[in-house]
Amino acid sequence: MLIDLQGKTAIVTGSTRGIGYAIAAGLAGAGAAVVITGRHQADVDHALTGLRDSIPGAQVRGVAADLGNADGFAVLTRAEPLADILVNNLGIFQLQPFTEIPDEEWTRFFEVNIMSGVRASRAYLPGMRRNNWGRIVFISSESGLNIPADMIHYGFTKTGNLAISRGLAKSLAGTGVTVNAVLPGPTLSEGVRHLLAPEGDDSAAEREANAFVRQHRPTSIIQRVATPEEVANMVVYICSPQASATTGAALRVDGGVVDTIA
Repeated sequence: MLIDLQGKTAIVTGSTRGIGYAIAAGLAGAGAAVVITGRHQADVDHALTGLRDSIPGAQVRGVAADLGNADGFAVLTRAEPLADILVNNLGIFQLQPFTEIPDEEWTRFFEVNIMSGVRASRAYLPGMRRNNWGRIVFISSESGLNIPADMIHYGFTKTGNLAISRGLAKSLAGTGVTVNAVLPGPTLSEGVRHLLAPEGDDSAAEREANAFVRQHRPTSIIQRVATPEEVANMVVYICSPQASATTGAALRVDGGVVDTIA
């Protein structure tokens, strides 16, 4: 299967590192013109350099904006008013006991993990409808189904992503615009690497992550963490013309962690 996204513009939120960066690289490698976003210009510039160095001829550009609030979206939409593909990847996570999560943290997680996708989809959907073609992807998580006891606020937002993506897909019935959610399982992103090995030992981080999967996600079939590129592969396919009959779906890249046949 040859995925050709030439002539398409893709926006990937929260894409200066980790899963978002891998998605941006995958879309650029398929020929899309990719817009990456991050809060800091230095991070955006660093990511753009990496993409251009690793993907010959990559069409990439970036916008520095804090998409955890409405003002940040005003910056993004002024710079990039149209998109054919939107990947709502921006998200935050934090281990925290339920009784120690203050109101402001619930609000922050809601604004970043849920409202960023709502605002982006609301902004770019009208152009997709006019063209009768578009792809919107929400990066949810297996934690949206298996709510983690030590990150309830995170799991809650990832369940919200599933509800929004399904409802939005239904609202676009009969159009050429699809909306799907992708649910990564434990993934060795840069954030996870830093959490497990803040001193920068990547091998140690991978060992710790794989041990975590075996101990705390025993239903995992692959018995290891996924790579950001493995998650990105699913996203690139869902954004392709070949995925035109897939919409309203919750697509798991969880290594089999969610123990269900459906």
